[in-house]
Amino acid sequence: MALRVLFALLPILSCGFLAWATMLRLALLTRKTVDWTLLVVSVGLSVAWVVLIGIDPTEDTSGWQGNTGAGGTLLTALASCVYFLVADIRHYELRAAGAPPAPWYPAQPAPYAPPRQTGPAYGYPPAQAPVPPQVPPHAPPQPTPPPRIGQVRAELDELSELLRKQPQQPQPPQQPGTGPYQDPNDTAIQDRNQ
Repeated sequence: MALRVLFALLPILSCGFLAWATMLRLALLTRKTVDWTLLVVSVGLSVAWVVLIGIDPTEDTSGWQGNTGAGGTLLTALASCVYFLVADIRHYELRAAGAPPAPWYPAQPAPYAPPRQTGPAYGYPPAQAPVPPQVPPHAPPQPTPPPRIGQVRAELDELSELLRKQPQQPQPPQQPGTGPYQDPNDTAIQDRNQ
C-alpha cells in the first residue's frame, strides 16, 4: 500500500517531471505491452514538454511555448497518476481472483509431493495425502467444518458425563491374593495361601 501511494503521488509532487517513473513501476509490475507503450509515450512527452519550455523566447517563459510545456507537464502528471491507480488496483484484484500471471512470468513449478508407497508398510495401508476439493476460482469461499478433534472432545465429554450419572454398583470385598492381577512369584501371597 505504501508503494502504491508513493508512486501515485510521485508525478504530482515532481510537477510531472517524474511521471515516467510511475509508468516504469507499472510496466515492470504488470508486464503488459500497453503499459510498456505508455511508458515510452510518457518519457517522450516529458522530454517534449521540457524542450517546449526551454525554447520559449521570453525571459520569464510566459510565451505560448512555456505555457504549453508547463500545462502539458501537469496534464501528463495527472493522467499518469490516475492511470497508475486504476491499473495497479485492477492488477492486484485480478491476481487475488486467481487470474493467470502475465505471459512473461516463468511457469511456476509444481509443489513438492512425497513419493507414494506402492504396498502396505508394516501391515498398515499406505498413507494417502488428503486432496483438497477443486473449487472454481470465482466461487464464494465455503465455511470450513470444525476440526475433528473438537468432535472427538465433545463425544468424550458426553461419555464422561454419562458415566458420572450412572449409579455406582457395590463391589464385594476380595480376598487377599485373589485379585485379577495376582503375581505368581510373590512369596508373601503364596505363604498366606498355604
